[in-house]
This record gives sequence, C-alpha cells and structure tokens, in this order.
Amino acid sequence: KMTIPLVLVALISAFGSSFQYGYNVSVINSPAPYMQDFYNQTYLDRTGMPMNSGFQTLLWSLTVSMFPLGGFFGSLLVWPMVNNCGRKGTLLINNLFSICAAILMGTSELAKTFEAIILSRFIMGIYAGLASNVVPMFLGEMSPRNLRGAIGIVPQLFITVGILVAQILGLNSILGNAEGWPVLLGLTGIPSLIQLLTLPFFPESPRYLLLQKGNEEQARQALRRLRGWDDVDDEIEEMFQEGQSEKEEGQFSVLSLCTFRGLRWQLISIIVMMMGQQLSGVNGVFYYADRIFESAGVHRDSIQYVTVSIGAINVVMTLFAVFIVESLGRRILLLAGFALCCASCAVLTLALNLQATVSWMSYLSIGCVIVYIIGHAVGPSPVPSVMITEMFLQSSRPAAFMVGGSVHWLSNFTVGLVFLYMEAGLGPYSFLIFCAICLATALYIFFIVPETKNKTFMEINRIMAKRNKVEIQENKEELKDFCTSPGGLVERTVSSSCQL
Repeated sequence: KMTIPLVLVALISAFGSSFQYGYNVSVINSPAPYMQDFYNQTYLDRTGMPMNSGFQTLLWSLTVSMFPLGGFFGSLLVWPMVNNCGRKGTLLINNLFSICAAILMGTSELAKTFEAIILSRFIMGIYAGLASNVVPMFLGEMSPRNLRGAIGIVPQLFITVGILVAQILGLNSILGNAEGWPVLLGLTGIPSLIQLLTLPFFPESPRYLLLQKGNEEQARQALRRLRGWDDVDDEIEEMFQEGQSEKEEGQFSVLSLCTFRGLRWQLISIIVMMMGQQLSGVNGVFYYADRIFESAGVHRDSIQYVTVSIGAINVVMTLFAVFIVESLGRRILLLAGFALCCASCAVLTLALNLQATVSWMSYLSIGCVIVYIIGHAVGPSPVPSVMITEMFLQSSRPAAFMVGGSVHWLSNFTVGLVFLYMEAGLGPYSFLIFCAICLATALYIFFIVPETKNKTFMEINRIMAKRNKVEIQENKEELKDFCTSPGGLVERTVSSSCQL
C-alpha cells in the first residue's frame, strides 16, 4: 500500500537530492559560450593578455570533468557517513555541500573568479556522489517489498527531471545567456533548502534504526507511520532474521566485501551493471545528438528546443518504468533496455556513415537517438541502483553502494575523458564499441542476474547463495535464522545439515 508519508519522503528526498544531480549534469551545456567568454575576460583583466586556446580548453575540460571526479570522491564517503549519521542524517548534512557550491557559482561573476566555478563543480560532484547512492538506499530500505522497484526508480526519475529543467532554463530566451548564467548555476541550492526544512519531519530508515542502532521501538514507530497501520510485526520479524544472519560478520568494509566469498556474484553483478550503465555510451549519444540533428537539417537555433524534447522523452520513459517495474520485473527492463541500446548503436553507426550519400539516413539517425534514449531510460539508467539495494543485506549494503557508486562515477569520468578522442579517431564507429558493451552487459544479466521482484532481502540472498556455490540443505521449513561467516553462508533451521 502506497501511503502519503511514503510518497512524501520519496518526493522530498528525490527532489532535494537526485534532482540536483540531473540539473548539474546538463546545466553548463547551454551557457558554455558565455561562461567561456567570462573566463577569457577575467583572464584578460588580470593579466592584460588574452587567454590562449589551449589554456581555455584545459579550463573548460576541468569545469566539465570536476563534476564526475567529485562524484567519485562523494561515493567514497557513502560507507562511513551512512553508518555513522544514518541515511536521513547523511542526506541532511549533504545539503551543506550543495548550498555552498550554489553560493560560489551564483557569485562567481561578481567576484570575477572562474576558479570558484571549477571548485564549486567539484563540491557539487561530491554532493551528487553521495546523493546518487544514499537516496536509493534510503528509499529502498523504507519501501514495502511490493513497491521497492517503483519507489527505487523515483530517484532516477528526478535525475531526468533535473536534466530537463536545466535544459529548459538554459534556453537562450530564459537564463542561457550572458546575463542569466550565474543565476542558472546558483538555482541548484533551492531544492537543498527545501529538503533541509522538510526532511527532518520524516522518519529515518526503519532497518537502520533496528539493525544498526538496535532501537526496536523507534523502528516500529517509523514503520507504522510509513505503512499506515499498527501491525508491523511481520516486517520487524524479517528484519530480526536479517540481523541474526549478520551477527557474526558485523558491518562490512569495502575490503571485506571484496574478499568475502558469500557475496562474490552480487559484487561482480553490480560492478558489471554500473559499468554497463555508463560505458554503454549514453553521454556520447547526448553529445552527438546536436550534430545529428544539425546534419538532418534542423536549424542551429532550433537544436536547443529539440534537445529539450529529447530530455522530455527521457522523463516520460523513466516515469513509464516506475509504473511497469513491479509488473514486468527488473530483469526484463534491464535486458530490453540494453537490447534497444545495442540495436540503436549498431544502426546509428550505419546511418552516420551513409548519411552523406543517402538523404533519408539523417532521419534514421534521429530515430536511433530517440530509440537509444527510450531503451536507456526504461532499464540501464534506473534499475541498477534498485538492484544494489535488493542484492545486499543491511551490513553489506553501504559498502556495496560505495563500490557501485565509485564504479559509476569513474566510468562516467572515463567516458567524458575518452569520448572526444574516440570520436576524433573512429568517428561514427565509436558507437560500435558502445554496441559491444551493451551486448556484453545484456548477456551477463541474462545468465547471472536473478529476478528480485516482490522478494524479501532474505529470499534474494538465498538465491544468490546458490550462485556463490554455497549449498543449502534444509530439513525443516521453518527458518529460524540465517547467518553468514567469512567462508560462506550457513542457513540454520531447527535441525539442518549444511555443506560449504
């Protein structure tokens, strides 16, 4: 059952955090020429000499790449912060990064300092690195199992809304101009202020309260408020089973997670999915889109409106994924999404090579871009973070998000760094590399990743125990507890024999 407190906490945490991640991904695209003019003018005022093109390229590359680099460092903070400050506490503290960066960006022109913009992009990256991992974890732990997928996709939905809002506000006629760009950059602090004022009125993750703080009464109160009824004994019992299973292991660090045999395939799976998500070329397709539309005869002044419409398609398809993930399941969305991306990359390579000789090929290119964005929006973009929440138990989840987040941001940074060189060397054939990555990721998911729809965290863990070559033999149906040890997983019943 979807209750009002659950809806509100999902909307507030996703709007206050995930929205800003999306907003800052695309906010500097439209005003880039005006910002570069500001860099030049500031340098000229300081030194009396114009900036050479090489130095300007370096500064702009830093402005763009500091965001994913900050995201990587933000991911490294996930494990210590969520364990010490809680999920809600981490989100509230994280807002300080965003507000600080917004003030720096908004006042950079007045202060005549482009260094403040580059620094604030790094700070904003740290914010986004934390937000992109903590929000899915927070919402995944609060959701009932029949809504975990749908609520888990809400953060990704707000990321796409953030991208779209940045594209709309970045239009030349609104704020994407010489006077408006500092305001455009500074607006990012507003969602953080809203979250700071509203999120304290909502409960912390019940799983964190019970399993890490040991406070059953607060966990029950939080569950009652989120579920809308008083009888929460079944969920508390399931959490206790999870807690029993983890007593021997304690909280996983990243090192113990990477060396623990009982979670080997879960770890490999999230690394493959996170790499597949970023290395499948989504940033490359967005980068190429403007030129594809231009070559199809779209007027240069109209391209920004076409880009906005692509952003709108992204939002609509992610919203569609929210409604279908619980009926179709995670695996289907991932497989269908990567298959669509793979096919569109292959056809796009052909269309880009032939568009000089065959007139209608440029329209096929536009079709491929749209199909690719639809494919990525329904599966590869939103589902991997849901899977991290579901494939790990409470003790290993923060470390798993830290690993998954680090892989996500490093892959993002790598694509940003390498794609321009790939495009210069390979041209349209760059998309064949993305095609191969999509295919490889889809094959891995098909053979290894289980369906997690409507299963408890314990049930998913038992499925993965078999994948990790841990044999479980039960003589009684009634599960008493489920415990981990460094050598593998042992399931204990009233009378059971277990082989490792």
